[in-house]
Amino acid sequence: MTNVPPTPSGLRGAVDLSSLVDRAQRPQQPSTAGPAGVPAGAGPGTPGTPGVPGGETGADLTVPSLVLDVTDQTFQDVLQLSSIVPVIVDIWAEWCGPCKQLSPILEQLTAEYDGRVLLAKVDADTNPQLVQAFQAQSIPTVAALIGGRPLGLFVGALPEAQVRDVFEQVLAAAEENGVSGRLTVDGAAPADAVEQGEPEPEPLPPHHQAAYDAIEQGDYATAIQEYKTAIAQDPHDQMAVAGLAQVSLLDRLNGHTADDIRAAAAAGPSEVSAQLAVADLDISGGHVEDAFGRLLDLVPTVFGDDREALRVRLVEYFELIGAEDPRVVAARRRLASALY
Repeated sequence: MTNVPPTPSGLRGAVDLSSLVDRAQRPQQPSTAGPAGVPAGAGPGTPGTPGVPGGETGADLTVPSLVLDVTDQTFQDVLQLSSIVPVIVDIWAEWCGPCKQLSPILEQLTAEYDGRVLLAKVDADTNPQLVQAFQAQSIPTVAALIGGRPLGLFVGALPEAQVRDVFEQVLAAAEENGVSGRLTVDGAAPADAVEQGEPEPEPLPPHHQAAYDAIEQGDYATAIQEYKTAIAQDPHDQMAVAGLAQVSLLDRLNGHTADDIRAAAAAGPSEVSAQLAVADLDISGGHVEDAFGRLLDLVPTVFGDDREALRVRLVEYFELIGAEDPRVVAARRRLASALY
């Protein structure tokens, strides 16, 4: 369910990053750092700031793009911009299936709002300080910044209609707090020219589309069945295999809280079902090596159905992360050694 964004003056359970904006607006001091380990680099208007032109202030600003890839080191840039327009923060990872469903929706809506919002994309695998600062326990995690103040929005992939509603609420909260400027993209082509140059996206195969539609509605059981049907028709359909692994993970986590899952795992360190559940949580939050290690440690200690359950779950994770990922290569080798 989508969380209704609070106004910036009434944030709960979020890290207050407003001091970083204050620092960006003052002369830069050497060796400063923001709260929760977020680096405080040069702010916009400082010569050499990546991706943001210097020397411009006021209600509007020219930027290179309305979608920016942000790192621990460059996050200061968007803090300053959040005093002009609200910034939507998308915390994602390359291997995350739900992220790939949500990110295009966020980018499309950002383009539709035509400079009234900025989208900052944060790769969870390479920016641990921002993941910690936004308390992102699962991905995708979507938050917002208004005047440097963070607002938790939602976790997981939502349908476009719900995401659009979140954008509207963020814009309303921003306007109430005097953040209602507009960004202009430097050298942007006219809208008509952009539309004419965009190729039509290739349609998904029928069962893939049906699975995607079901996921948008939160109907994971139907999505699982659609992917299974696609695999039955073509056992070499790797997209369906990966999609089945992704939606199965979502289905297993649905209705459970992270606190309950971790408490059960701590209470039963040798309980296979509890360790499988917490490994799912690790994978969903990007802690791939933790999930692999947790299950691989158990494999030599159990037999029969329990060992098979661990093997099947690990193989599913390998499909999620990708066969070429070095973490998968190492884990697959270790699994083979434990089994044979």
